[in-house]
Amino acid sequence: MNDLLGAHVSAAGGTPAAPPRAGSIKATAMQIFTKQGNRWAERECDDCERDEFRAALARTGVEVTIAHDSYLINLASPDDTLRRKSIESFVCELKRCASLGLSYLVSHPGNYMDERESGIARNADSITEALARAPGETTLCLETTAGSGTSLGATFEELADIIGRVPEPYRSRIGVCVDTCHVYSAGYDLVDSYDDVWKSFDSALGWERLGVMHLNDSKTPFNSHRDRHALIGFGSLGEEPFRRIMTDPRLTRVAKVLETPKLDNDMLTDSCMLHLLRGFAAG
Repeated sequence: MNDLLGAHVSAAGGTPAAPPRAGSIKATAMQIFTKQGNRWAERECDDCERDEFRAALARTGVEVTIAHDSYLINLASPDDTLRRKSIESFVCELKRCASLGLSYLVSHPGNYMDERESGIARNADSITEALARAPGETTLCLETTAGSGTSLGATFEELADIIGRVPEPYRSRIGVCVDTCHVYSAGYDLVDSYDDVWKSFDSALGWERLGVMHLNDSKTPFNSHRDRHALIGFGSLGEEPFRRIMTDPRLTRVAKVLETPKLDNDMLTDSCMLHLLRGFAAG
């Protein structure tokens, strides 16, 4: 079986413009924003957009589609106004994913701001409300974080705690996205303890929760608790962890997408990074 591999691609010009971009880099997985990620303004996907997106997707080899939600959303905020605004935005995101037929929605756990335990509870409650209000087939994947400031989700156990507080049937719609830069910065040593990292993941969460991976090198050292993405092989992780990821049979059908810097040419940079990763898989 071939790896599910691709990149975050631009949806400039509308979501139907994204699949051809993914197709041009021979992606089998792609991630997009369904709206501008740094704005609160919401929108709906009408039937025309839905049909055009799905038709464009069918002309590519993309098997798995992923959205990343807005960076402004904080489902763990102690500020009632911000949390309510975040929940409403998150519900809109889930509804767009359902309309477009996307496989996964990746979301950063929130920032607790006041007290960690309370933040975990608020995050779980917000997720529960949103999933109840926005039914669909899209799986929510909580992304591992680098552990800076008051961010939640830097440990596998904390992600498991958030997920465990969401009742069924909604819990079954939740998975995890492992970002290689984030976990390395959070203290999971993919360079020298690769197998131990995945043992820890399986123990805390179980392999069945792993839906998506973000493949990024890191501009900062191990355990830095900083989120700074680098091109594959040009950061503190180096090439070897990615070679192991690309040859790990447990990860073959896990959707893996690049979020590496784009430099001056998005498509060329992504193509070069994907060529490197496919070379690792080919041996």
